[in-house]
Amino acid sequence: MNKILSSLAVAGMLFAVPVQAATPPTADQQARFLKQCLTVAPEAHELCTCKSEAIMKLVDGDFAEIIIASMKGKPLDAKYYVPYNDYIARSNKVCKPNY
Repeated sequence: MNKILSSLAVAGMLFAVPVQAATPPTADQQARFLKQCLTVAPEAHELCTCKSEAIMKLVDGDFAEIIIASMKGKPLDAKYYVPYNDYIARSNKVCKPNY
């Protein structure tokens, strides 16, 4: 039994797909997010500030670019609908807890 389990473990290591660590958003992305948020909603300084801080914890740098582009009016690819909605819900939970 131990030989079978050992063989399965070794086989799992051979076929494992290496996973790269996601790159976190940069300070530049955070600043661009805040600037764009305030462009879209100038009266929402507190909310935009909170969401610019939340983006640093909730998404990776690649997805931060997708969010910023969407805020600028670029249509979202269908493959991003669910992750984008998830980001919105999670950031609202952090920044608008009573909403």
